[in-house]
Amino acid sequence: MYYYRYDNAEVSCCYKYLMFSYNIIFWLAGAAFIAVGFWAWSEKGILLDLTQVTRLHGFDPVWLVLTVGGITFTLGFAGCVGALRENICLLKFFSGVIGLIFFLELTAAVLAVVFQSQVRDWINDFFLQNIRAYRDDIDLQNLIDSMQRMNQCCGAQDPVDWDHNVYFSCNGTHRSREKCGVPFSCCIPDPADTVMNTQCGYDVRKKLKSEWSNQIYTKGCIAALEDWLPGNLYTVAVVFIIISLLQMVGIYLASMMIVTHLYLPVCLF
Repeated sequence: MYYYRYDNAEVSCCYKYLMFSYNIIFWLAGAAFIAVGFWAWSEKGILLDLTQVTRLHGFDPVWLVLTVGGITFTLGFAGCVGALRENICLLKFFSGVIGLIFFLELTAAVLAVVFQSQVRDWINDFFLQNIRAYRDDIDLQNLIDSMQRMNQCCGAQDPVDWDHNVYFSCNGTHRSREKCGVPFSCCIPDPADTVMNTQCGYDVRKKLKSEWSNQIYTKGCIAALEDWLPGNLYTVAVVFIIISLLQMVGIYLASMMIVTHLYLPVCLF
């Protein structure tokens, strides 16, 4: 890589160190995400046997943590080094990837609105797939339990969806103690209980459906999400706007450094 200096050009120190400060946060956050992801894998023993990754039949939340961490770390590194070294190639890479991510976010939002029924079916299939793998991964189990508790829901469409899990299914000849039950996260909490009863969902679905609502949530999580969105539309919009503004600030700082840069690099590979 060769650089040509122009004596009459000058990079603003304000842009330079704002760009560096902006990216050092993402760099450190990305490193933290990666560390947490590998720590979670080490706790599950996956680092000792990487073939376990291919045996998971559902969504492993650690993959999301590692992906977000990897992207954030890479962009933060490119932005920090690009700002300090005034490297046009890294600054262009940073602004280009941020712009691409913003475009993908906007496209996904538009497609989700236009193809609502297809998105709903995809989410339903995704949820059922992870119900099947509920007992296969502790992180996935905790994620589903948190989702059901927070949204006061059970299953994708209703509690019957737990028939897709071999442990909770009412079908077959298996002797699981959880047969015809639901996870404890489906249970309506008793204010008198100081400790969560993890067996509260046992044998619930052996009763009449009319009696389920006395003990467990009967609304599906997809319906709960659909009910949640209209009431929190402004919150979702504000979060999206804040994220978009942060991305545009990064693109603006990188663009200003590129425009006012005192080097004209030629990248040779």
